[in-house]
Amino acid sequence: MSLAVLKSRALAGMQAPQVTVEVHLANGLPSFTIVGLPETEVKESKDRVRAALQNARFEFPAKRITVNLAPADLPKESGRFDLPIALGILAASGQMPGDGLDDYEFAGELSLSGDLRPIRGALAMTYAMHKSNHSDGRRRTFILPRENADEAALVSDATIFPAESLLQVCAHFATHDADAKLSRHRPSPQSRRPAYLDFSDVKGQLQAKRALEVAAAGGHSVLLVGPPGTGKSMLAARFPGILPPMTDDEALESAAVQSLTGGFTAARWKTRPYRSPHHTASGVALVGGGGTPRPGEISLAHRGVLFLDELPEFDRKVLEVLREPLESGHITISRAARQADFPARFQLIAGLNPCPCGFLGAAYRECRCTPDQVARYQGKISGPLLDRIDMQIQVGAIAHDDLMQQAAGESSAQIAARVAQSFSLQQQRQQKSNHLLSPAEIDMHCKPDAAGEDLLRTAMTRLNWSARAYHRVLKVARTVADLAQVKVVGKAHIAEAIQYRRALREQ
Repeated sequence: MSLAVLKSRALAGMQAPQVTVEVHLANGLPSFTIVGLPETEVKESKDRVRAALQNARFEFPAKRITVNLAPADLPKESGRFDLPIALGILAASGQMPGDGLDDYEFAGELSLSGDLRPIRGALAMTYAMHKSNHSDGRRRTFILPRENADEAALVSDATIFPAESLLQVCAHFATHDADAKLSRHRPSPQSRRPAYLDFSDVKGQLQAKRALEVAAAGGHSVLLVGPPGTGKSMLAARFPGILPPMTDDEALESAAVQSLTGGFTAARWKTRPYRSPHHTASGVALVGGGGTPRPGEISLAHRGVLFLDELPEFDRKVLEVLREPLESGHITISRAARQADFPARFQLIAGLNPCPCGFLGAAYRECRCTPDQVARYQGKISGPLLDRIDMQIQVGAIAHDDLMQQAAGESSAQIAARVAQSFSLQQQRQQKSNHLLSPAEIDMHCKPDAAGEDLLRTAMTRLNWSARAYHRVLKVARTVADLAQVKVVGKAHIAEAIQYRRALREQ
């Protein structure tokens, strides 16, 4: 047999399209050519495959070898095609049976000794194969490196055969000995997930804690404003621990995105991601990009928390890229040759000092900034971005005597129980979180009573709110009512929501 055909997967954003690996051996001067728009890592597989075959005691054919990665117009990158290329050469040269190869998909990078090294995107590829199996009626098995097995096995009903070396994969097809064949991977029992930090560590700050409880229950974004050392970072770091538990679909989406960068481990399954990029991060680092588009911080925080500390210190152009993802929940990376879509349904928690020195309004230290300096500092955050943040909270300093005498506050478990109850109400009523309500759904589910409507009308007139701010206040009020287990939004709920809209400047 001088032609062998195998299946593998590429990565294109969140998609993992199928790639057909065709290996042809012909007479002529010995050569090794890979076609099908391979990038540098794929071209270098020629040397890895040759060394791996020779060190595994196989004969490397002294023929004209042509490897075609189809479709030809899809860019191919990374070393994941090493394994299918090596198996294709062995099958085409008759050193390994080629029967049954069509029932499998392969991915894995080869070391020079023939061992299999882990690849990135294993979960995304397995999920794509699983969906393909359902659509075309076939049931293919995925053979990949053992280090990726736990990650790939998170896709329910997918059949995973992990392998440690090229020889193990060849033995699976060449022998009738059941002990020498690869076996289906059974996910190991979930070890204890990393524990979230607990809100009981934060003393005082009852208003800020209440605001974060409301934000967690309704999925609202939050801006924490206060002097340095008041606990803004502590509060943000503990916020993921009070969010509603992740569903299987949410966990799979989040894990698939993180798998694209190789940063996911099965031990973090169903753990809300928490991303806190430094203020020197570029726009590409935040939203994603590159020659081969990869997800940025907002996508790696999908279904979790994105914390931006020292918000005015970020470049203004970098902050402006957050506008569309905050509204739409996804980001499209466009390049001249390709386009990639990544999910970005994150919950934004931002922290900032009220002025350059940080002590504006602090009782324990005098602020020396001029009004112009304060205005310029706060003006680094544009009005349109500020308008998209649902809740803007003042975090005051705690007196030293109070700090030493404060008892531990509520634990995250106690707050999370109330959040979960409120979230369950929202799912029963509208099958989505309050922050996702459309204008028509706001009119249906968030309409206040007469007293609440009068208060809201007065606030809109005095504070000059935009239509977006009006809708966001109603959504927050709906969440406050849900936490109180009340069906109709009342005056008290509207009043609390207005207090959470204390903007740095009028909008």
